[in-house]
Amino acid sequence: MKVKQLLKSLTVMAALCMGSAHAQVSVMLPANPGGGWDSTGRQAFQAMNQAGIYTGTVNFSNKGGAGGTIGLSDFQRAQKGKPDALAVFGAITVGAITLNSSPVDLSKFKPVARLTAEYLVLAVKADSPYKTLDDFVASLKSDPGATAVGGGSAGGVDHIALALLAQSAGVPVPKLNYIPQAGGADTVIGIINGTLKAGISGISEFQQFAQEGRIRILGITTAERMKGLDDIPTFKEAGYDVEIANWRGILGSIDMPEANHKEWVERFTKLSESKEWQAVLDKQGWDAYFLPGDAFGEFIQSESSRINQILKDAGLAK
Repeated sequence: MKVKQLLKSLTVMAALCMGSAHAQVSVMLPANPGGGWDSTGRQAFQAMNQAGIYTGTVNFSNKGGAGGTIGLSDFQRAQKGKPDALAVFGAITVGAITLNSSPVDLSKFKPVARLTAEYLVLAVKADSPYKTLDDFVASLKSDPGATAVGGGSAGGVDHIALALLAQSAGVPVPKLNYIPQAGGADTVIGIINGTLKAGISGISEFQQFAQEGRIRILGITTAERMKGLDDIPTFKEAGYDVEIANWRGILGSIDMPEANHKEWVERFTKLSESKEWQAVLDKQGWDAYFLPGDAFGEFIQSESSRINQILKDAGLAK
């Protein structure tokens, strides 16, 4: 009888420990609610839950600003060594670290998975006089200071895309009037209320408003027109040599135990192969761009060099 009671007690304790481990999973979303990083983190874990890969509870924290460096700086400091602490980040962060002289060091985190790539679009208000990308560029050439353009944080891929467009069109990059926004929703609001002449962001953040007839998309930064978006011309079609994508991925905490790191890499690998995640990609217009663990770490290093060189070439960084 005592043996049965002992086994029962151990079973209860194990269940409690498991519940506690689940409750400790935390995900830093270093941006305001509603943007690309927020959607990536929340929908990845929702799909993981639906696929039965990880069904425990997750505590999400939003802390936006400075291209994700504020949230990641907090994550770097407060979550060091935590076994199940994760953060979403992306290409925007790389340039933002440089421009904001941030103490964030991406090489110290545990690389878990690169998940998606999303191409950028330039959009204007539905009744804007700019009917084509050439119309917009003509205004940019005429008076770049009066042509306010909103997008993500300074030094991020949105900013870089505008700088590359300006370079290709012969517009001095330092004269651009680029206004960083807290999130994609803020950029859309600025376009609609007229405080911005145009905005640059990922297709998923603008597509709904374009379908509702509130904004007009003038171009996309893909090499060729995207399937399902056949009415949106590329920047290259208009004669501007700009092709760039915003990638997003997952980092583990600094000094995350190896066993936990391996487990999360395996979970996200399973997620990338699931029909539930494919449904998310299709709905959001994201491209699958999966790369696991150490391979992702090598990519982060090479991407950091590439983006920082673009910032220097565009005159955005020294």
